[in-house]
Amino acid sequence: MVRILLGIIVGFITWSILWVGSDQLIILMSPGWYGAHQHGLETAFMSQTPFAVDSTILIMHLVREVIITLIAGFIAALVARENSRSTLGLGILLLLVGILVEATAWNYLPIWYHLIFLVLLIPVTIAGGKLRKTV
Repeated sequence: MVRILLGIIVGFITWSILWVGSDQLIILMSPGWYGAHQHGLETAFMSQTPFAVDSTILIMHLVREVIITLIAGFIAALVARENSRSTLGLGILLLLVGILVEATAWNYLPIWYHLIFLVLLIPVTIAGGKLRKTV
């Protein structure tokens, strides 16, 4: 049980570091496009003003989510030395935190993005854990 909890914690930390880190890296690599979009979203959120999203960036976020969630699921399974309860637990934790985050941005992003982002979390985390068997 301790290993499962440790796997969930390490998986969550891994997901968080990879998400924030990759976001900052893309901002540095593309300050005029991606960086301007992210800054504009943040400004709109803080000032509660309308914001026009770039669907290409949202699709990039979804692709990034899948990759990062696969890695986090794999790491959780690796640490826990099993790939069912740890990845399900991590997926549920990511979903709960994801619901909170998406709820705060609900008015700024299209509903299709929110729903796809949230629906992918648990199955992709579990799929990441299943990769442990093949490695």
